[in-house]
Amino acid sequence: MLTTVVGSYPVVMGKPESFMEKIKSTLGSYDPYQHALDAAVTDQVNAGVDLISDGQVREDMLQIFASHIPGMSVDDNKPVIEGKINPAPYSIGASDIKSALNTAKKINPDFGKNLDLFHGKDFNEGFKGIKGIITGPTTLALSSLIEGFYSKDKREEIVVDLAWALKKEAGFLQEAGAATIQIDEPYLSTGIADLKTARKAVDIITQNLSIPVTMHVCGELVNIWDELLRFKVDILDGEFAGQPKNLQILEDTNLKGKKLGLGCVNNKTDEIESREQVAEVIKKGIENLGKENIIADPDCGMRLRSQEAAYLKLKVMVETVKWLS
Repeated sequence: MLTTVVGSYPVVMGKPESFMEKIKSTLGSYDPYQHALDAAVTDQVNAGVDLISDGQVREDMLQIFASHIPGMSVDDNKPVIEGKINPAPYSIGASDIKSALNTAKKINPDFGKNLDLFHGKDFNEGFKGIKGIITGPTTLALSSLIEGFYSKDKREEIVVDLAWALKKEAGFLQEAGAATIQIDEPYLSTGIADLKTARKAVDIITQNLSIPVTMHVCGELVNIWDELLRFKVDILDGEFAGQPKNLQILEDTNLKGKKLGLGCVNNKTDEIESREQVAEVIKKGIENLGKENIIADPDCGMRLRSQEAAYLKLKVMVETVKWLS
């Protein structure tokens, strides 16, 4: 059974230390987030995680895309749609993917050697790689203020235009070495999202990608699970530790060829779970779906946790998976 993260990690900022870093700082070219990225990757690799992320350290999941996609901006930390949405002419996250892979390889040379997440229809047990993460078009659209070009009753048009913009970014991340593209769509469980439009948008993004696609959806999934199974993605990822009702999904469900990202560590608290607590969730997944269909991960991103708590949670998750193997 493989292990992964959902995406974000605590941001541990660093100050210029080496002579070259101090020179870069003086010249205004020092990247203060590089230390945070390296720290996130180092923790994930040292914890033993198979499929890591770059930590999403630069901005939150909304701002990082709203501040780069033409037609969008950020005002007082709130994403704003002010014009026609178009794809960015450059990648938003490819350089961080490449940097994260380089950092991971320095710690564990196995990272990036085998980029095939799936071996046939099963997970590649020897896999070590990185995921490219994009915030889903439905979540971006529903989180944004509409101040220009689009009327407020044209959310579907906004979602579709965002999908075309994010499709280009997904291609950039694939070229940068991502082994899977993860689409984060927390709004799908809120009851205010149009799931038909959301599915259309995800279809646009995934079309022509040659690597597997994961879709992460936060919250309670019981009432929308059948609809989520209709999305053309390879892995559905959800919260199961902090959302115990979601465990009902595991009973008598047909994944229809998909795999399940099983959230088995609660990201909403710094309390470190015991191996037994993590195992209880994972065992329910194995009993109902089979070990070959599960990848273990935290419920959601860990940005709001302390660095120590985030690392220890990942470590106990990995140790539990090994214990159960």
